[in-house]
Amino acid sequence: MSERSIETKCVQGGYTPGNGEPRQIPIIQSTTFKYDTSEDMGKLFDLEASGYFYSRLQNPTCDSVAAKICEMEGGTAAMLLSSGQAASFFATFNICENGGHIVSSSAIYGGTYNLFAVTMKKMGITCTFVDPDCTEEELDAAFTPDTKLVFGETIANPALKVLDIEKFAKAAHSHGVPLIIDNTFATPVHCRPIEWGADIVTHSTTKYMDGHGAAVGGCIVDSGKFDWMKYADKYPGLCTPDDSYHGITYAEKFGLEGAYITKATAQLMRDLGSTPAPQSAFILNLGLESLHVRIKRHYENALAVARYLENNDKISWVSFSGLESDKYYSLAKKYMPDGTCGVISFGVKGGRKAAEQVMKSLKLIAIETHVADARSCCLHPANSTHRQMTEEELIAAGIPSDLIRLSCGLENSADLIADIEQALNTID
Repeated sequence: MSERSIETKCVQGGYTPGNGEPRQIPIIQSTTFKYDTSEDMGKLFDLEASGYFYSRLQNPTCDSVAAKICEMEGGTAAMLLSSGQAASFFATFNICENGGHIVSSSAIYGGTYNLFAVTMKKMGITCTFVDPDCTEEELDAAFTPDTKLVFGETIANPALKVLDIEKFAKAAHSHGVPLIIDNTFATPVHCRPIEWGADIVTHSTTKYMDGHGAAVGGCIVDSGKFDWMKYADKYPGLCTPDDSYHGITYAEKFGLEGAYITKATAQLMRDLGSTPAPQSAFILNLGLESLHVRIKRHYENALAVARYLENNDKISWVSFSGLESDKYYSLAKKYMPDGTCGVISFGVKGGRKAAEQVMKSLKLIAIETHVADARSCCLHPANSTHRQMTEEELIAAGIPSDLIRLSCGLENSADLIADIEQALNTID
């Protein structure tokens, strides 16, 4: 379906029923699968045949939904995971082991920042964070001989900085490493990073893809374009025999299109088990079917609210790349000409105290550790998702302590504005 539109892929991608088969993707709620002979199953364990033997590794329902997202992003292979956080870890750890180094944008989700700065550091993996607005020379200086990948977010959560994907792709490729892009906020409806040079794309499917706060999940999509064997010394996990699978060399056996995801599934999912549930995959697919309709309404609502905030004298600043006054407006138009997302960041005059007063006064918009939902919600990142970061780290990530992240849902924009206005009126 690669020649079809993104709207059609949202609805019909990943699964084509045969004659008399279910129109909707079936939920294969089974942990195991039956085979007639041990030889048949042995071929699966040797990666000599395709099929299913245990749902910790793969499941037909999950694979159908992963295939849909793969089509939407323009990749060659994909896998679902139990969460977006698992997707970030698997995507990086698949090619960056003990002694490796990551170059990452500093403007990323707090959980991912902590993963790179703290948890993976304990595993012997270091990370250099760079300002996404850095010069090409500053970006180039962040690389070391041990760098294995570059990481960034299309639209940073919650700073909302727009990444110059081509700049980061150029730097990554000049050093012989892939660029991994978290495309959660933009979704493939508004941006397809692979078309701009990204090699691997990740998602927290919990957000817009699900869109209803019903199922936690993640996804990794491989472009199938990065030549692992060209840089075999950097990626022994893909380019040398894997003794745990009888000496298979993934890059040789499965090629550019399949090596990366096959290794992540057969090795990492086998050993770490961040398994997506078939029921969750089914729920995710229901959300994907309307994603192309919903994301446009999210953006329209956010633009209306952002324009209101921009002209309110109680607001100190507004960050939303859909505003012509926003510093990322031109970059957003380049990579996302049809719109960005439904998330706004802003500050209230009076700082942290005033921001907290506004949040507790909201009636329609709920305070939640969530974003990109059908229902509008807000969050104070410095007190929640980014609580583990120091003031200096918050500033480096573009998240001042007075920042309120507002996720505009699918309600009427006038109702959202009215709720914000009554909350602002409670400020002394």
